[in-house]
Amino acid sequence: MKEKCKLQLSLAMTGRSVRNETLKRLLPLLWYGLVDEAIALLHALPSEQVKAPEAVERLVNYLQRNRPHIPCYAVRKHLGLRNSSQLGEKMNDLLVAERQKHNGMSWSVAGSSALAVLTALGRNQEQADWFEEGNIPFKLAA
Repeated sequence: MKEKCKLQLSLAMTGRSVRNETLKRLLPLLWYGLVDEAIALLHALPSEQVKAPEAVERLVNYLQRNRPHIPCYAVRKHLGLRNSSQLGEKMNDLLVAERQKHNGMSWSVAGSSALAVLTALGRNQEQADWFEEGNIPFKLAA
């Protein structure tokens, strides 16, 4: 998210120092999951500091679209939980991307989802439960 904000503000703001000052005010709000306050900050940017208002709107739209998925990173850190998407991205590489991207195939959304489910069943050795009983146990990794 930091990189997304940095990129859009680089496009939007009149200079690096203005962008960095805005980032310095914006990122702590997002660290604490204060999306409404972050959006208010972006809407309140002085017009003389904004060279591309459409880039600010793209960032606002991004924050609004992803609001349900923006946690309070401070609480996650305090609880010892991950604050990156690295694990999820690696699992996507292992489950889906390797097969779909490197063979030049075209996949529908339903086909891609089905492949991910079947590959995950195999990696987790849960295919017997699924095929024989139609059940997948829900368990959290330690």
